[in-house]
Amino acid sequence: MATKGPPGGKANPGPRDLRPSVFHSIKFFVLCHSLLQLAQLMISGYLKSSISTVEKRFGLSSQTSGLLAAFNEVGNTALIVFVSYFGSRVHRPRLIGCGAVLVALAGLLMSLPHFISEPYRYDHASPEDLSQDFRASLCLPTTAAPAASNDSCGSHTRAQHRAVVGLMFAAQTLLGVGSVPIQPFGISFIDDFAHNSNSPLYLGILFAVTMMGPGVAYGLGGLMLRLYVDIDRMPEGGISLTSKDPRWVGAWWLGFLISAGTVALAAIPYFFFPREMPKEKYELCFLRRGSAVSASPAGKGEDTPSEKNPALGSAEKRDGLAQIAPDLSVIQFIKVFPRVLLRTLRHPIFLLVVLAQVCLSSMAAGTATFLPKFLERQFSVTASFANLLIGCLTIPLAIVGIVVGGVLVKRLRLGSRRCSALCLLGSLSCLLLSLPLFFIGCSSPRIAGIGPQPGGLPGPGLFPGCMEPCSCSSDGFNPVCDPSTHVEYVTPCHAGCTGRVVREAPDSSLVFYTNCSCVAGGGPVPAGSCDSACSHLVLPFVVLVSLAAALASVTHTPSFMLILRGVKKEDKALAVGIQFMILRVLAWMPSPVVHGSAIDTTCVHWAQSCGQRAVCRYYDHDLLRKRFLGIQFFFKTGSLACFALVLAILRQQDKEAGTKTPPPSLGQEQQQLVSGPEKKPKESKV
Repeated sequence: MATKGPPGGKANPGPRDLRPSVFHSIKFFVLCHSLLQLAQLMISGYLKSSISTVEKRFGLSSQTSGLLAAFNEVGNTALIVFVSYFGSRVHRPRLIGCGAVLVALAGLLMSLPHFISEPYRYDHASPEDLSQDFRASLCLPTTAAPAASNDSCGSHTRAQHRAVVGLMFAAQTLLGVGSVPIQPFGISFIDDFAHNSNSPLYLGILFAVTMMGPGVAYGLGGLMLRLYVDIDRMPEGGISLTSKDPRWVGAWWLGFLISAGTVALAAIPYFFFPREMPKEKYELCFLRRGSAVSASPAGKGEDTPSEKNPALGSAEKRDGLAQIAPDLSVIQFIKVFPRVLLRTLRHPIFLLVVLAQVCLSSMAAGTATFLPKFLERQFSVTASFANLLIGCLTIPLAIVGIVVGGVLVKRLRLGSRRCSALCLLGSLSCLLLSLPLFFIGCSSPRIAGIGPQPGGLPGPGLFPGCMEPCSCSSDGFNPVCDPSTHVEYVTPCHAGCTGRVVREAPDSSLVFYTNCSCVAGGGPVPAGSCDSACSHLVLPFVVLVSLAAALASVTHTPSFMLILRGVKKEDKALAVGIQFMILRVLAWMPSPVVHGSAIDTTCVHWAQSCGQRAVCRYYDHDLLRKRFLGIQFFFKTGSLACFALVLAILRQQDKEAGTKTPPPSLGQEQQQLVSGPEKKPKESKV
C-alpha cells in the first residue's frame, strides 16, 4: 500500500512513491485536458452545425433556434463568477470530471427528442395509411381529397412538441453548467504544477488542440447529416428522398450521441488525478537549448524572480481577487465583487478593448450559428456540404489567424501601442475583405403563388385559374420544378398535376408528376426544387469568409495582451474573468438571437403546423444576404472604431508621459537597452 498523504492531498515520499505514476504527471494532465476540451467544444459546436436540420425537424423559427444555440451561456454565466471564489479550495481534477459528466448527460438529453418523437413525415398533408408522396400531393377534387393533417393537432401533439423543445433548452442549460469548471480549473491546475518555463508551452498546446473542436464538430455534422433522420426506424419500402431535397432531414441526433460518448471517455482520468501533484522540476530540453541563445535573463540561464524566491512566485499567483477570496465567505465575496467590477470597468483601455471583443465575438457567434444555414439557402447546397466547407476552410484558417497573432506579438515583442495597431490593422483588413461578399450570391427563385416580398401569402400567383379545381393542402410541402420555365411549385397539386410516375434508376428512383394543368404541355415535371444556376459561387464566398475570419482572429492575442497590460497588477485575475463574463452576456448570448430574428424577417413563405407558424420554407435571397452580412458588417465596424480609439488614447498617453519624464540617467539608459524599448514603465501602465 502507498503511504497515506496528508489532508492537503500531497503524498508523503515513501518506497512505492518512487515509482512514476502517470496520474502524477502534469504532461499527462495536459494531454487529458486537451482531449476533454476538444470533446466539450465538439458537443457544444455540433448543434450549430445542424441548426437548420433541427429547425426543419421540429418546426422552429430561426429566432427560436438562435435562442436555443445561445442558451448554454445562461447556465455558464450564472456560475462562472464563483470559479474565482472557490479557486483552489476544491479538488479541481475531480470537479472537472464531474463537469464533464454533466456535459455528456447534456449531449444525451439533446438526442432524446428523437427517440420520444414520432417518426419524421416529410409531407404532413398525407394521412398515416397513404404513401407520403402519393395522393396527398396530387390535384384531386374536393370530394376525393384526403383528410387534412390538422386532425392530429390535438392537445397531446402540442404538449409533446412543447416538451421536446423544453427538453432541448434544459439540455443546453445543463451543458453550460457542466462547462463551468472545465477550462478555468484546468488552466489554473496546469499553471500551478508545471515548471514556470514549461507552462506557456503546455497552455499553447492546450489551446491549439482545443481550437480543433469546432472544426471536428462541423466535420461530424457533415457526415451525420448525410444519413436519414430515421435511420434506426426506416419506413417499409424506404423513402424517395435524397439529401438534395429541401424536405431532407439528416441524422442530427447521432452526432450528439457520438460527442457525448467522447466526453464521457475523456472524463474518466480526472477521477484518478490527485488534488495536488509535485511541482514540475525540470525544464523541457528543447526549451532549455532554445533559451540558451536568448537575450533575456531567463534565456541566459538566470533565475526569474519567482524562481529565485518561490514565495514571491506564489504571491504573484494569488494577487487580485484570488488573493482575498480565500479569506472571504460567500456573502462577503458577493459584496466585494461589484466594487472590484466597477473599479475594473473604469479603465478606458480595458473597457474599449472588451467592447471591441464583444463586437468580434458577436460576429463569430452569428457566423458559427447560421453560416451553414445561410450557405444552404443562398447557394442551394446540402447541409452536409455546407458543414464540410466550414469545417475544412473557415475553422482552420481562424486557428491559423490566432496562431499568427500570437507569433507576431512574441517575435516582434510588441508593446501596448503596437498591439493596438496590429488589432486595428486586422479589423480594417477583415472589414475591407467583407465588402465583396455583398455582391456574391444567388437571386431569389421563382415560386408560383408566393410573392417576392416577406410576409406574402401563397395564392394563385403566376398562373391564376389553373389550379381552381384542385383541393390543395395549405401546409403541404413537396416541391416540383418546371424545367422549361424554371418555376417551382410548392406541391404537385399547386402545379395542377394529377398523375405520378416512378422511374427506377441505378442508385435511386426518380419521381415525376404528369398531367399538370399549370405547366406548358402538361409535364412531366420532376420532384424536387429547381437547381440553382449559381451554386458554384459558394466556394469563392466561403474562401472570402474564411480569409476575413483569419484576419479578425489575428486580433485575439494582441487584444488579450492589451487587457492584461491595461489594468492594475492586483486586478489582472479578475479582469480576465470579467472579460469572459461580459463577452458571454453581451455577445455569445444575444448575437444568435439577433441573427436569427434578422433571418426570419426575410422569409416569404412560412410552413403551418396545427394552424401556427413553424419553419420557413422560402426566403428572399437578396434580402437575406443583405441583412445577414449587414449585421456582420456592423459588428466589424464597431470593433474597428474601438481599436482606433484605443490607439488614439495610447498615443496621447505616450505624449503626456514624454513631456513629464525627465532625461534618464546613464544607468537608466543601460537598463532600457537591456530590457528593450517596449518594457518602459509608462508603456506597461496603460
